[in-house]
Amino acid sequence: MSQTTPPKERNITSLSLEEVDVLLNNKRDAAVQSAPSGSNRRNVQIKSAAKMLDEAACKMEEIFEYIVRTGIVPVADIIEKIQPAITAAVEIPHIYHLFYELKSKDEYTFRHAVCVGVIASLIGKWAGLSEKELNVLAVGATLHDIGKARISKDILNKPGKLTEEEYAEMKRHTVYGYQLLKDLPGLKEAALIALQHHEREDGGGYPFGLTGDKISRMAKIVAIADVFHAMSSSRVYHKAEPLHIVINQMQDDVYGKFDPHIMILFLYKMMNSIVGHRVLLSDGREGTIVMIDSYEPLLALVRIGDELVDLRHNRSLQIAQVLKDG
Repeated sequence: MSQTTPPKERNITSLSLEEVDVLLNNKRDAAVQSAPSGSNRRNVQIKSAAKMLDEAACKMEEIFEYIVRTGIVPVADIIEKIQPAITAAVEIPHIYHLFYELKSKDEYTFRHAVCVGVIASLIGKWAGLSEKELNVLAVGATLHDIGKARISKDILNKPGKLTEEEYAEMKRHTVYGYQLLKDLPGLKEAALIALQHHEREDGGGYPFGLTGDKISRMAKIVAIADVFHAMSSSRVYHKAEPLHIVINQMQDDVYGKFDPHIMILFLYKMMNSIVGHRVLLSDGREGTIVMIDSYEPLLALVRIGDELVDLRHNRSLQIAQVLKDG
């Protein structure tokens, strides 16, 4: 391949299979490239991180119940028992496969809190936040829904659609969360995250209908993490959406609901993290992602056997699922 012609400036459908192999090797994580044992090491990493996050989710349930009983947020427990699991998970390069492992679990509510902590921390890392800022973000993201401790369990656990009155009460979890956190030392930003993570750039969110210039940057990050994990996960009343539905919806919301700079960064990095991995296409075929388009991350170049399929020129095809290795 010419060293003077970056692949992004070429017609990627003209790449030979040999050039594709070079791209794959450059994109794959070094541990995966080296040998078949790389896949085993990756699986061990993922299983270990998933176990830590499972334990953190169980601890989060205990914390939630403690807050329900006492109205007190045990900050030290969160920092000691939950934050280390999030920090460790963010260091794993195979982040999408970690989400796959976590999404296979039945319980949602408390795992959602921990997973939003991971996703938000990952976005913060990609955005260049300092270590101190990342620690604040991890705690705030994990506590983003803590106001639900003041919501009736009849509403929280209702399997069907909420009534108008119930939905109005559910939306108050943002204010309740702020009230629980605002007077605690070091949690001012966490309180704002709890209050503002349902606000939207165009003023269409709640509780106050704030526009983008009045929303905390960390709350904007958590808003994206919250929506991504919620759409990607199965619940009693909601089936997990296929990857292409989630990404397309979030792309549609880039201008209006979410901060476009943060959203574009997230979508690109998330899709780039699965380059070199197997995917299921919407027509039932399986292939390997070779590279993605910087401007339309879902429209990847996929290798299926000896064929290269450019989704930019086959828009009826979509990436339905990232397949679990092994």
